[in-house]
Amino acid sequence: MGERARYEPGTFSWTDLATPDADAAKAFYGALFGWQAEDLPVPGGGYYSMQRLDGKNVAAIAPQPQAQRDAGAPSAWQSYVTVASADDAAARAGELGGSVHAPPFDVMDAGRMAVIQDPQGAFFMVWEPKNNIGAELVNAPGALCWNELAAAELNSAPDFYGGLFGWTTEPFEGGPMRYLTIKNGQAVNGGMREKQPEEPPNWSVYFAVEDVDAALARVTELGGGAIAGPFEMAGTAKTAVARDPQGAVFALYAGPLEP
Repeated sequence: MGERARYEPGTFSWTDLATPDADAAKAFYGALFGWQAEDLPVPGGGYYSMQRLDGKNVAAIAPQPQAQRDAGAPSAWQSYVTVASADDAAARAGELGGSVHAPPFDVMDAGRMAVIQDPQGAFFMVWEPKNNIGAELVNAPGALCWNELAAAELNSAPDFYGGLFGWTTEPFEGGPMRYLTIKNGQAVNGGMREKQPEEPPNWSVYFAVEDVDAALARVTELGGGAIAGPFEMAGTAKTAVARDPQGAVFALYAGPLEP
């Protein structure tokens, strides 16, 4: 079990879902992963629903802001990276050619964050923790276990993220496509691949499961759908890509997990 009490800067530490039907999403993911939801009120109305496994925060689900709905933004899972300073990270992202989509702001007493778009168009968040570190459990069935960039130009993507977070990358051999493994210091921290022609540049999230085939069948039973896979990985793991009933895309993984 990957229980966490803190994250090193540069580490993926949280994910949340912005969706037009949060109640339906809570029911779907609760049935799929066994999450228990607790709706926390937010200033100005609305709520942020913590999703828990065995009492530990693993993700969150929230109603999609009206401005995003009006703009036609899809329901989507969002990836957060822990930083020492959200202000410094946002400034550095701009220097490296990224865009600061939402300047740094405080999330009550939980932390401080900013929304960044990399030079190729993929969105992610930086998270400066205060009273909330992010996920208290990762790398376990029903929890976040991987983050993956689909890049328009894989040769240049590592330069931006290396300059921003200090990441290094190394080729993953033996797969069906070119793939780079991300390392934050000595820790494995996700991957990068070239995007498919029909998809925009994006960061995707993987959730661990015991059995990918069974989980994908359950997704369909619950009103979601299969997008791709299952795929075998080096004979030791299996993955698949799915969508929930509101259209948010996520991936499933069964295999060896980091501690």
